[in-house]
Amino acid sequence: MITNISLFTLYVTDQDEARQFYVKYLGFEERTDVTMGEGFRWVTISHPSQPELEVTLMVPGPPLDEDMAEAVRRALAGGSMGGFGLRTDDCQADYERLTAAGVEFIQPPSDRPYGVEAVLRDDSGNWLVLVESKDSPRDRVDT
Repeated sequence: MITNISLFTLYVTDQDEARQFYVKYLGFEERTDVTMGEGFRWVTISHPSQPELEVTLMVPGPPLDEDMAEAVRRALAGGSMGGFGLRTDDCQADYERLTAAGVEFIQPPSDRPYGVEAVLRDDSGNWLVLVESKDSPRDRVDT
């Protein structure tokens, strides 16, 4: 039986810089860094609150064919690659902290039907959604 998602691939322009970005700014932890023949490098990170899910930081190349790898590189350069969503318990505070640290946001915190959302770019051009859902602990009222 399949129990969960354990691995997700995120295309990046530089594995070392991407790993540093996610660790330094977003609180991820380094997991794996292995060279596997002919320059292929397997680099993963995970968030400490969700260690069972690893994110592979992959440069566009094999196993993609060259046309697809080039399309991914163009999308990264153009800032049009989607990444993933990050849950937060205080979107405004994280926005302020990350903006002060130099992280680029393409959308400041905005109210949405499901909560508060901000959109940022990582150092490779991927956009990430930062979401404080309506069921956040800050929104709960003890009765």
